[in-house]
Amino acid sequence: MIYLIRHITGFRYEPEVGESVMEVRLQPRSNTQQRCLTFSLDVNPRATVSVHRDFYGNAVHHFDIPGRHSAIDVIAEATVETLPARDLENIQHSGWEELDENVAAGDYWEMLLPSHFAQPTELLEQLRQELHLKREGSPFELLKTLNTSLYNLFDYAPNSTRVDSPIDEALRSRCGVCQDFAHIMIALVRQLQIPCRYVSGYLYHGAKSHDRSTAGATHAWVEAYLGEAGWVEFDPTNDLLSCERHIRVAEGRDYSDVPPTRGVHKGKPETELLVSVTVSPIDAPRPEELGPVTVMRSTRSSPPAPDSTVQQQQHQQQQ
Repeated sequence: MIYLIRHITGFRYEPEVGESVMEVRLQPRSNTQQRCLTFSLDVNPRATVSVHRDFYGNAVHHFDIPGRHSAIDVIAEATVETLPARDLENIQHSGWEELDENVAAGDYWEMLLPSHFAQPTELLEQLRQELHLKREGSPFELLKTLNTSLYNLFDYAPNSTRVDSPIDEALRSRCGVCQDFAHIMIALVRQLQIPCRYVSGYLYHGAKSHDRSTAGATHAWVEAYLGEAGWVEFDPTNDLLSCERHIRVAEGRDYSDVPPTRGVHKGKPETELLVSVTVSPIDAPRPEELGPVTVMRSTRSSPPAPDSTVQQQQHQQQQ
């Protein structure tokens, strides 16, 4: 299947800000399960855009807007071909001993250690005990069961947490967005001594799909290293294994490694973040262009700071 992805991000500032420096991770990756056929990035006000690969191999586009401005619009458009998902139920899976040998022979330590958003907590330990989670059966079947358990135990509730929320907020309320589901599963899987990483991207919501996650937003899921089967994707938000509707953009230890947008500007304005995401099959009629919707709004609690004050840009939350 070939998909067309159009991702619009808008920042609005009142009053104007000075120089903005921003990096974005919006270009889909190419690997054995998908190919990014085309990608374009337009920035307004116009800016020179450079690109590099980060430590995890993600494409990072970087730009600087030097003058004063009240808005930034970033429009990313890509076409991506995805291949049918592997039949994970009927392939050879490693047992615990073989998995441990593969992990010991490889370089997976970063995906085994706690990270910024995937930290052990008392509430996480209570959940682990509630799930009776321990190394038994086969690693694949255990993680498939965990994927379903998180889907059943937690409600999907858009805007119930913030982009920087610790996992305890979702653990306490038993609800969250895809970012929370992914962080909780990663933290639990790493405690089993299984390498696990965060995947950021999109999920195509077809007419016959019954996904809980929201269309028109970015998505997140996890990927665990299972030895003979390699890296296997799990989507606890929707109780899915990897499928051709998942479109990968970036991967890392957790969300802090892969935010779609990140940057700084001079000044301390009221800020509004607007986002629009459309994902459609390439042979389908082009979807109606919808204006970006407000995702986040911040209000100053004090008078504007001098232009020399550098403020961090809001990140875009994954839903």
